[in-house]
Amino acid sequence: MMNEHRIVLVTCPDRDAAVKIGSALVEEKLAACANLVEGVTSIYRWKNEIHQDAEALLLVKTRAALFADVERRVLELHPYEVPEIIACDIAAGNLPYLNWIDESTT
Repeated sequence: MMNEHRIVLVTCPDRDAAVKIGSALVEEKLAACANLVEGVTSIYRWKNEIHQDAEALLLVKTRAALFADVERRVLELHPYEVPEIIACDIAAGNLPYLNWIDESTT
């Protein structure tokens, strides 16, 4: 089961956008779970200017095999020109939880 699961990080401009994206991913069985973390402050360079904005962060739990579909769907729903969509391997985890991710996704 090693490296078969991913946490995908997606920053969103606000709670509404994060709920829309997270709900779609779970409803469409592309993700087992999407946690919404509010109160994130992002400091970044965009078009050669430094910005500091409040954002919401989605932590999306899925299978590695579904990453391309997750990315495609986020790109369809996300309001940003270049949204953050970063996948991290889940190196280890509670086996029943990892099995639940498998059972909850297509």
